[in-house]
Amino acid sequence: MAKNDKREDIVRAALELIAENGFHGAPMAMIAERAGVGAGTIYRYFENKDVMITELFQELEERSYPLIKEGYDPEKPLRERFLHLNTALINYFIKNPIEFRFIEQFFNSPYGVAHRRDTLLGTKEGCDVFKELFEDGITRQVMKDLPIVILFDLAFGPILAVARDHILGFIALDDVLIARTVEACWDAIKR
Repeated sequence: MAKNDKREDIVRAALELIAENGFHGAPMAMIAERAGVGAGTIYRYFENKDVMITELFQELEERSYPLIKEGYDPEKPLRERFLHLNTALINYFIKNPIEFRFIEQFFNSPYGVAHRRDTLLGTKEGCDVFKELFEDGITRQVMKDLPIVILFDLAFGPILAVARDHILGFIALDDVLIARTVEACWDAIKR
């Protein structure tokens, strides 16, 4: 087995176990067992569990961001850009339920609080298309004049809840229902 294959097995095992049991319910020994490697092998790739969790999130963000931005045109009207990004986001979540559950765990933990603070307060470089969209919407007076944190909550809170409910089998999302949901999120933030 190649070195990268072992790391990928560890990553997959960590994602699955954290999605199933949360961060505390996925000790390194359990991750190693699920990955089929010795417990010490994990430490060749990750200094400790905190580093592993942070790196896993960064990898997911780097993998998902280009998919969400695929076909995105920053020159289109704000509404179209918003609908594009939210539709792509919900589709990514429902097609990748393990990643979604990990991301949910991450954002509901101290790791996520720090990341969210950096993103919303402008200290994080990179995946900032959402923040730019909201800032543009406020500046152009197309979106409600609310703190950007509230706009994020109104726009993405329902998306997360609907994706979770789909993954749990409470609803079955199709393209029409996704479009109507994303449109409802737009209605929540537009002037």
